[in-house]
Amino acid sequence: MFEREYDSPMYRAALAQLDETARRLNLAPDLHERLRHPKRAFVVSVPTAMDDGTTKVFHGYRVQHNLTLGPCKGGLRYHEEVNLGEVAALAMWMSWKCALMGLPYGGAKGGVAVRPWELSTIELENLTRRYTTEIAPFIGPDIDIPAPDMGTDEQTMAWMMDTYSMLQGYSVQGVVTSKPILLGGSLFRREATGRGAAYIFERACKTWGWNPAEMTAVVQGFGNVGSVLTESLDELGTKVIAVGDRSGAVYKDGGLDIPGLLAHTRDNAGLVKGFPGGDAIPSEDLLLLPCDVLAPAALGSVITEKNVGRIQCKVVLECANGPTSPEADAVLKENGIVVLPDVLVNGGGVTVSYFEWVQDTEHFFWEVEEVDARLRKIMTRAFDECKNLAQEKGVSMRFAALMLGVSRVAEAKRLRGLYP
Repeated sequence: MFEREYDSPMYRAALAQLDETARRLNLAPDLHERLRHPKRAFVVSVPTAMDDGTTKVFHGYRVQHNLTLGPCKGGLRYHEEVNLGEVAALAMWMSWKCALMGLPYGGAKGGVAVRPWELSTIELENLTRRYTTEIAPFIGPDIDIPAPDMGTDEQTMAWMMDTYSMLQGYSVQGVVTSKPILLGGSLFRREATGRGAAYIFERACKTWGWNPAEMTAVVQGFGNVGSVLTESLDELGTKVIAVGDRSGAVYKDGGLDIPGLLAHTRDNAGLVKGFPGGDAIPSEDLLLLPCDVLAPAALGSVITEKNVGRIQCKVVLECANGPTSPEADAVLKENGIVVLPDVLVNGGGVTVSYFEWVQDTEHFFWEVEEVDARLRKIMTRAFDECKNLAQEKGVSMRFAALMLGVSRVAEAKRLRGLYP
């Protein structure tokens, strides 16, 4: 029933991946059926006081896919296209990602259907505090721990922490992660997802004999993930020839001046538009540029059967969640394009969120070098496990990652049994 009532392309893609993974694992039908359905799904109204004195009601969501391995963990996104089906898919993928990374978490995701860039700071705070109040009975350090995602940031998490803490009557640092450092945040959290993706790429280069200094890259998305990844690729010597975000895209055949682009975005509300160091190109052309590495680092469902035949890269580095449809994934494989999958590539964010949660629990905080070293170790181990299983079973890196994540969650459910 859940599939019928909350259908979406992204949720259908997540279910298709799970079903094929279950087939490859020869998973017991009862465990397969349990994994197809979220444990809990919430739809809440978020009435928000606007600056002009009116009240506007937004729709908010939170889906908890499972709590078998520990409390739920997952981001909160503010975007106009957020819906329950999308959030359910993202929560499912978070379950496999956490298990793949060896974290004691289940997957969750939340969102509010809103255009955050159209709201003032006060309106965003009002929206965030009301949303937090609506879901407060179902979150907490031992239940469900939100984090930022698209359209949210550490300030959003600070408002969430404060709202939840006021309801409890004392400060609860561990209710969210990716908070400001002063409020119990972890060093290196902002950089974690982009840097983790770079560690996966770097490990792939060493494993398969690629020279990053001889490769070109295109990055779609220039928020926290895309900008950090771009900077990391530049440090590896990879020539980043194009980047883009919702404001537009910029291209330079000889490679963009990445420090200059980062400085431009800092002075331009974080947007790529208007950067003088390259040629402006239509955003829809970005994914189709010839390159070695294509890194979708923004929205999901951007590589589909409609455009996959025109993709001209050697490697897809999936930094976004669910950027490739199952149909497109099959075509990429047929065309000999290596796909480094999202559940592996963007696992750095939740990994350092876990580090933050541990530090909040212990009230003891780590130096940035320790966080970075632990992140690299976990990302490298996850890549090696996926690569070894892919070789052993003759499957793609995507299905190797999914098989590892799904099998671990399924085995945990089997060991715990079914409460009558």
